[in-house]
Amino acid sequence: MTHNSTIPRVLIIKLSSLGDLFHALPAVSRIKAAWNADIDWLTQPEYTDLVRCFDDVNRVYSFPRRNFARDIIAGSRELRKNAYDYILDMQGLFKSALAGRIAVGRRRIGPSFHREFSRLLYNEIAGAQNRNRHAVDEILDTVRHLGINPGPVEFNVSFPSTPEKTSRPRVAMITRSRWATKNWPAERFIETGNALIHGLQATIYLIGSGDDREFCGVIQSGLGGNCRNLCGCTSLVELGGVIAQMDLVISVDSGPMHMAAAAGVPVVAVFGSTDPIRTGPYTSKSRVITHDDMPCRPCRSRTCLRPEKDIACMNTLPAARVIDSALEILSNPERHV
Repeated sequence: MTHNSTIPRVLIIKLSSLGDLFHALPAVSRIKAAWNADIDWLTQPEYTDLVRCFDDVNRVYSFPRRNFARDIIAGSRELRKNAYDYILDMQGLFKSALAGRIAVGRRRIGPSFHREFSRLLYNEIAGAQNRNRHAVDEILDTVRHLGINPGPVEFNVSFPSTPEKTSRPRVAMITRSRWATKNWPAERFIETGNALIHGLQATIYLIGSGDDREFCGVIQSGLGGNCRNLCGCTSLVELGGVIAQMDLVISVDSGPMHMAAAAGVPVVAVFGSTDPIRTGPYTSKSRVITHDDMPCRPCRSRTCLRPEKDIACMNTLPAARVIDSALEILSNPERHV
């Protein structure tokens, strides 16, 4: 692509999930910076408002998630109104590759981690498969394939926000994941929160979906004052606005954890079954806490593979290590403000 040609039109296909959208963002930012490209993004309906917060994206298209056969005709009609120089599938599934085939474009490029026979629908593959690296670096193969320098890594996202009026430091706790093997016990969050409230007069924000409200209610009861339970009270865009105002996020491996890292907020992440090399917070401001004495981790399993089924990598991980990391970050005068 030469810089004296017309502005290239690029379609990004990244349908889900929440964390994965943020993993793709640095690649999109590099394409925008190098080419000043006109970039559109195709995602699932529940993420369209969030993707509109990505600074380098012009238009956002919604791709059906559940009623695929019924809705694909209407969705295809809208998607095919524009023709693209590059259709970049950053999902690697048959459904995302099919969407790329439906769209009108010259070059359809798939990721090295393609599966479900999606390879049959691409013209090209970006990079060689290598799963022993972070998902952000994996997706940046697409940038390299296009002849663009992959650095510096930037997450260009802007969340609208209503200024919080609570006392600082403000600490968000993201307490639940869909995997039981990623979850840390409520009593550890209570111990951590009380240490920050009593030691620093911190305000604790409990963040999650409506399904997490009861679990976070237990934590809130254990913390007493200086705590807000926002589970189920915000949209994804509103959640981004709240997280962006935090001084620290303490989180299990989850989508909002990646949102915090993208917003430039320091993160203390507690990891059990999953591998922080692949899905840890992609920021130098982060600290990742794992159990030092569990050779079975990362097992990458939704269910505990130990004979005891006790998820010991999370259930026996002490709060003291998280508290120490949190205090270290919050005592830094250059922390996020």
